[in-house]
Amino acid sequence: MAALNRQGADPGPETDLNLRLLKAQNRFQRERTARLEAESIAEKGLRDLYEKQRQLELLGVIATQANQSHSVEEILRFTLEAICQHTGWGFGHVFRINPNNPDMLVSALIWFAEPGTNVSDFAEEACARNFPKGVGLPGRVLETGKALWIADVTKDPDFPRWKAAERSRLHAGFAFPVLVSNDIVAVMEFFFRGAVEPNESMLSIMSQIGTQVGRVVERQQLEDKLVHDATHDPLTKMPNRLFFMGRLERAVAVHCLRPDSRFAVLFIDLDRFKLVNDSLGHTAGDTLLREISARLMAVLDEEAVKSAAVVTLARLGGDEFTVLLEEMQHDLVATDVADRVQDELGRVIEIDGQEVYTSASIGIASSETAHENAADLIRAADLAMYRAKTEGRARVEIFDASLHQAAMQRLALETDLRGALRRGDFILHYQPIVNLHSNEIVGFEALIRWRRNGGEFVSPLEFIGLAEETGLIVFIGAWVMREALATLAKWQGEGPENANLTMSINVSFKQFHQPDFLESVVMAITASGVHPSTVRLEITESVTIRDADKTVEILKSLRALGVRVSMDDFGTGYSSLSYLHKLPFDTLKIDRSFVMALQQESGGREIIRTILALAQSLRMEVVAEGAETVAHVDELREMGCGYAQGYFFSRPLDEPDALRLLNGQRFSSRDLARLEASRA
Repeated sequence: MAALNRQGADPGPETDLNLRLLKAQNRFQRERTARLEAESIAEKGLRDLYEKQRQLELLGVIATQANQSHSVEEILRFTLEAICQHTGWGFGHVFRINPNNPDMLVSALIWFAEPGTNVSDFAEEACARNFPKGVGLPGRVLETGKALWIADVTKDPDFPRWKAAERSRLHAGFAFPVLVSNDIVAVMEFFFRGAVEPNESMLSIMSQIGTQVGRVVERQQLEDKLVHDATHDPLTKMPNRLFFMGRLERAVAVHCLRPDSRFAVLFIDLDRFKLVNDSLGHTAGDTLLREISARLMAVLDEEAVKSAAVVTLARLGGDEFTVLLEEMQHDLVATDVADRVQDELGRVIEIDGQEVYTSASIGIASSETAHENAADLIRAADLAMYRAKTEGRARVEIFDASLHQAAMQRLALETDLRGALRRGDFILHYQPIVNLHSNEIVGFEALIRWRRNGGEFVSPLEFIGLAEETGLIVFIGAWVMREALATLAKWQGEGPENANLTMSINVSFKQFHQPDFLESVVMAITASGVHPSTVRLEITESVTIRDADKTVEILKSLRALGVRVSMDDFGTGYSSLSYLHKLPFDTLKIDRSFVMALQQESGGREIIRTILALAQSLRMEVVAEGAETVAHVDELREMGCGYAQGYFFSRPLDEPDALRLLNGQRFSSRDLARLEASRA
């Protein structure tokens, strides 16, 4: 039945058609809307996917560059440009952590602007500003450690550069941290012409980029640390030999190109440092070196300001320091610096309540010495320092040609010394030790002599020090002990009156501290057949200072064998009285300088009396060296000195002459008078 209208009438075919058309239009509109919505969703998904792909491409490009980058600045510049080009953001800039304040950002003076963007005002202010933690866009990133986006910086109340941004027509901005582990080392910021709402996906990618860039920073930090550790001394933190030689090589090269450019090398060696180090301990020695390093740096910093010279200070090792002075206005700068170093080191240093005084021997070599390489220059300064050391220490010496000649002679002497040991060119002379109460010879001191190439004798003063330095003294000392004890055995066999005759043998520092020293003494005694009680080993105070506990152990072992030990040159050392009672010595030998001073008003008499009183309280015997006149002998006897040796009785004699002297057995009063008359 046909539908009826309100009046009940049939609507007719036209109205029905219109209704159907209206329904179709509504359906079509719904379908079109749905299709448009679907297309919009699909298009947004494609855009998001495309944007995501571009962001990932950007991350990949930067990651690849980070793996290949050789410097932090290189990767920062590359990252700025890559982000600006990929995102269309027109300006990028980098802040770095202030090395002196981890809560402050300073401009790295690295920025990038897309061509055609006039952002000079903003770039200038960005490079000029520092940002503390929590202030401004970079400061807020530093505070939170997270990336941050500002839709419009010109409307942000915490953006101090908003006026410059407005002038440059920059609005949107974001920034992200560059991280090494969890530490922020830089903040990168970017800006866009228009206002843009935050894009979390983009911020996420930027955070990952910050991590990639941070890996380059971390790698650079590790490399810098390796280089620093390789070129700097761990104790004093100052440059080491490697660093110094590089600077010196550069100075030599500059001088070759510009002969008017002056430079000088100072070689500084501390005097008696080893003695202080061994007596006070290695920890105190390290403290002393750090204090001396600080003083040297203070002097040189002042000199750099005063003379405008370029100064490099280095510790070569041990107690040796070097100074390179470049761009000197005149040659006196080097000697002025050396004199100021001496003055500064002369001030007392207190270490653990102990006052310590230091000095240095300083050698100088300059660009005027005509050496063509760094090794020769440092060697020249070293030679000059060695001369300062041998001339009495606490001196300054300047290299000249004679030093080179002396070095060549010293090298030749060392070569001959080694040959003498192989060829057996050494012989022993013997000086008698006399009982001042009975005038009897009670023993001899063995003294080494070297007949060089079978010709003239070489003074021990010329070769003993060199033998110590080269370590040859260990082998020479072992030979002396074997030879001297073999001679003693022969003399003791001459008759029963010689059965208690003693032999005194000097033992060097290096020989005493050899691991097999005790074994070598036992072997020499056993091989000779002498009784250990007739063996006297003489050591100087410097031998005892190094590792006092070990010294006591060795001395006790010698005493257990029956060997007696004398301290040679007593009274001239560093701190004898402070620990003499701890060391099991049998005899003190008074240095000849005090005996020679008996006839002078220089305190020699009082010193000898003090030593004699000390020895008596410690139940030690005393031998005075250097007795050359009857007055010396009489006064020593009167003061209660038990034994003496010196030219008054006899010079050191070869074995046959010493044996003839021994057969006399006693110096009578007539003999002593005759000896004195012969010397008058």
